[in-house]
Amino acid sequence: MDQARTSLKANILIAPLDWGLGHATRCIPVIHAFLKHNCNVLIAADRKVKLLLEKEFPELPFVDLKGYDVAYSKSKYAFPFVIGKQIPKILSAIQHENDRIDEIVEEHKIDGIVSDNRYGFYHDDIPSVFITHQLLIKTYLGKIADEYLQKFNYDYINQFTECWVPDNEGALNLAGELSHPEIHPAIPLKYVGPLSRFQKEDPAIQKHLLIVLSGPEPQRTIFENLVVEQLQDYTSPVVLVRGLPATSNQLQLPSNISVFDHLPSNEFNKKMEEATLVISRGGYSTIMDLAILKKKSILIPTPGQTEQEYLAKHLMKINFALSIDQQKFKLKAALKLANSFQYTVSGFPVENKLEETVKSFLFTLKTKRASAI
Repeated sequence: MDQARTSLKANILIAPLDWGLGHATRCIPVIHAFLKHNCNVLIAADRKVKLLLEKEFPELPFVDLKGYDVAYSKSKYAFPFVIGKQIPKILSAIQHENDRIDEIVEEHKIDGIVSDNRYGFYHDDIPSVFITHQLLIKTYLGKIADEYLQKFNYDYINQFTECWVPDNEGALNLAGELSHPEIHPAIPLKYVGPLSRFQKEDPAIQKHLLIVLSGPEPQRTIFENLVVEQLQDYTSPVVLVRGLPATSNQLQLPSNISVFDHLPSNEFNKKMEEATLVISRGGYSTIMDLAILKKKSILIPTPGQTEQEYLAKHLMKINFALSIDQQKFKLKAALKLANSFQYTVSGFPVENKLEETVKSFLFTLKTKRASAI
């Protein structure tokens, strides 16, 4: 990419967080948007994220970037303490990003940076975007703790040039208070609409129940074991996507269940469109996929993850999705509840401002480069 300075193409560096794969998947439309505008795109990622994005963009260059490598607890109630113990590791990863970004910018002559929730991945001399749907981070500790954490959050976000929020700007939105808090960051805030790698095609014949597993361990495996046990006597067609880009152990399941460790975007898009119903975690990237494809769903929040628990309650309140706690989840009872739930997802509005936001950012880069000549 270092030869690219001889052309007028902008060199864009994109780095998704490794906290689950949702940050990587929602960067896929962002990458496509920059490629559409004839940019050179370089992706910085750790192993798991790199495995996923290499399958989507085999032609693009990658650089290694250490992940935050956050682990979850087995117990909902231990979750805050387990995360708290990892704060030094997270802060160390942020410092590593600060150091690594200088090397990458110099080596690859970067013009613009896009960081999806990587707090240290900005450069003082380069226009830098921070992508997040969590301007307000909720805890179990109450309003004062939430406000303190928001200030800590903004101290990092305000180091960037602008912040892109993947949600609708209006009152009918996916993330509620998380993306629409009373207090905003000091830098320009741009709502780009839900970001999904999927596109709604012609109406598909609905064929199966789709179950999507995702998120950090050990909770991904705990939920998988729960689902597998309850599928043993389920006789209708099921597609189970395990959320494991790398090779893994095989599951022994009845013949009516098709199991995939991972699916490329085009195949996953098709499986989701063909689903009568989607059962998944309440991760925000999955929620955006559901909004784009207008799919009915049952959300099972990761125990102890306050973000997913808040999103599930918010979306159930507006009848976008049915939510059930993991400890109360019984497949047959859940499907019966879903059958009578008054879903509103088919009429949920989806704003799409990514294209105009990318164009505006590239105009900023062009102006900066012109002034430097």
